[in-house]
Parts: sequence; C-alpha cells; structure tokens
Amino acid sequence: MSAAAGPRGALIAPAERPAAAAEPGRAHKSQLCCAFAPCSLPLAPLASAAMEPFKTLRGIAAPLPMINVDTDMIIPKQFLKTIRRSGLGTALFHELRTRPDGSLNPDFVLNQPAYAKAQILVAGANFGCGSSREHAPWALLDFGIRCVIAPSFADIFHNNCFKNGILPIALPQADVDKLMDDAERGANAIITVDLEAQEIHGPDGGCVKFDIDPFRKACLINGWDDIALTLRQEDAIAAFEQRQAQSAAWL
Repeated sequence: MSAAAGPRGALIAPAERPAAAAEPGRAHKSQLCCAFAPCSLPLAPLASAAMEPFKTLRGIAAPLPMINVDTDMIIPKQFLKTIRRSGLGTALFHELRTRPDGSLNPDFVLNQPAYAKAQILVAGANFGCGSSREHAPWALLDFGIRCVIAPSFADIFHNNCFKNGILPIALPQADVDKLMDDAERGANAIITVDLEAQEIHGPDGGCVKFDIDPFRKACLINGWDDIALTLRQEDAIAAFEQRQAQSAAWL
C-alpha cells in the first residue's frame, strides 16, 4: 500500500488521507495533525452533521470596522496544523483577541459580553484577503458566525464561505455603514437575514435588499456542500459504475 506525503513530509496511509472537501466533522480516522509538531488545538470528537441549511438567521451583529482583514488575522498560521473543522473558534482573530501575555483583550469586540454570541459580522472592504486558507471560514463558523456583511470580499474566501455554510453579503458602503451603526448597539443589535427573500432587517425595522447567485442560494438553503451535491447523483453514479464494471472489468 502506498503512502502520501502529509503535513511537513509526514507519511499518511491512503485510508487516513483527508478529503479535499470533507464534511464538517467527517474527518478521517487518523488523529494525526502533524508528525513533528502537535496541533495547538484540542481534538474535538467526530461528528456526522452535514452542512447546516441557511434560511433565516436572526442574531446579534458584531461591528468590525476594519478594511483588508486578511485570512491570517482571521486564523493565524500556527493554527493551520489541524485538518479538523471543529475547535478553531477559540483561535478566531487570535492576535486581536489576545494580549502578548495570552490574556484576553477586553477592547476587542468579540471579547465583549454583548457580542460573545454574535452570529453576524459587519466588516470593512476586502474582507478575507490574503492566503486561500479554508481554515478562515472554518474558524468563523466554529465561533458561531454564519453571515458576514461587507462592501467586498476576496474571491477565494468568498467561495469558501459558500462551501462551508456561511453567507457572505456584499453591499454598497452606505448600507454597510448603516448596519455597522446598528451593530454598535451591542446586545440590542439584533439583525435578521432572510436568505429566501434576500433581505436584511435591522433593529429599527429598516430593510436592505441583497443579491446572490441563484445556485449558491439554493445550496445554502438546502445545506448542499460539494459532497452533498455529488450524492444527489448517487443513483446515476452507481449505474455508471455498474456499466463500467461490465464493459471494462479489468479496471
């Protein structure tokens, strides 16, 4: 049985290789994060949940009025050793949330009691720029963030959000400014995101419309990630494999 090169050259047997687009919690049997340096995050138990459908989200919105928030700010490189999607929420915005001595920074928005359970993030332009690490949406989702609203997003981060059940909404700067103002109300910053109607309702009753690709909208509403989309063709795949086995038995 051949083996593949894993993190930092570690060998991983074929049965242990992680899938490129595995389901949340569908990690392989291997507990290995890195052969030469242990993962700095605790291992979470395996789960079988698929991508959670997104229809209507009503929750606290946290304001993050920063532009060019890159993926290294979202999840620093030292936390990329794990192949698991769970457990990364504690490392979200690590360098902003913690002081040099490791204690929590009380000034950072997500450390404030009013925003500790925020499910929506209102941010500045070019959110998610930098490297293409998929750990960035994993960390946001594990913390509890299911929607990010900003004037613009980096393309790869934008795509990765949809693949992991997070709704990224790009809006004109004026609309983001209004929602940012709403979010600064603390625990009273309750915003409702209605994906089916493509509307955002603020705490004062205001409504903002947003656009979304119909295919991506359908995937979020139904909880279809890449694996779920493939499994929708399970019967056709099985029929093909049966024909292939009969016509090319040597394969």
